[in-house]
Amino acid sequence: MRFAFFGDVVGRSGREGLASHLPSLKRQLQLDFVIVNAENAAAGFGITEATANELFDAGADCLTLGNHSWDQKEALTYIVREPRLIRPLNYPPMAQAPGRGAQLFDTPSGQRILVVNLLGRVYMDPLDDPFAAVDRELEACPLGAVADAVVVDMHAEVSSEKMAMGHFCDGRASLVVGTHTHVPTADAQILPGGTAYQTDAGACADYDSVIGNQKEEPLRRFTTKISGGRYKPAEGPATVCGVFVETDARTGLARRIEPIRVGGRLKPTVPSLEVVAAD
Repeated sequence: MRFAFFGDVVGRSGREGLASHLPSLKRQLQLDFVIVNAENAAAGFGITEATANELFDAGADCLTLGNHSWDQKEALTYIVREPRLIRPLNYPPMAQAPGRGAQLFDTPSGQRILVVNLLGRVYMDPLDDPFAAVDRELEACPLGAVADAVVVDMHAEVSSEKMAMGHFCDGRASLVVGTHTHVPTADAQILPGGTAYQTDAGACADYDSVIGNQKEEPLRRFTTKISGGRYKPAEGPATVCGVFVETDARTGLARRIEPIRVGGRLKPTVPSLEVVAAD
């Protein structure tokens, strides 16, 4: 299976960047499935039905969320109606959070892919243990038996928690990828057990910014410790950042992971299928 995961879409710039580049990437990389983290898609905070539909129309098959899941109140009801929208799995049972934290999808080629969304606990609003939550999900839907591929979006602040999750899922997931910090890391690799991993996929955002936000307000807060208003998404051309993964048809484990960066300010990189075919 060939699939791609794209990091946090930030505001209109991120949505328009994905709409501009994703259709050609799907053709060029012959993607069977596309996952997009969309928790910042609506003006930088949360998701709405309209912004979700923009991303689905661009070619996303599944949207994951994070700590801004409910910033747009309509998401609380929209997620119940939209099975392609996934919120963090590890809400405590008492929260009775709407929607799903994991979903098994059928691809057009007849394969099945499990997508799991987790929220980290370090320097975040703490939920239940993400390690225990993902362990239960992977036991219930094992790779190679029920699912042909498994993707875990670890939405977390610190790199150590993301890396620990990668090793915890190694051999049981096709990809563990971090989101939330909006900067693509240079550590794309296949772990010893066969799981593809990258600490952060980066963002689909204008990088002439502070993690996708217009620079003035973050600079004001850093230099004066005084808030001058809400953060607003930067509005320049977005760099679309993510990862490409190809899995082994028999095991569902990764054969290859490569970063994707197109558009905007960052140096572009797109995998070559000629290289994939030669592996």
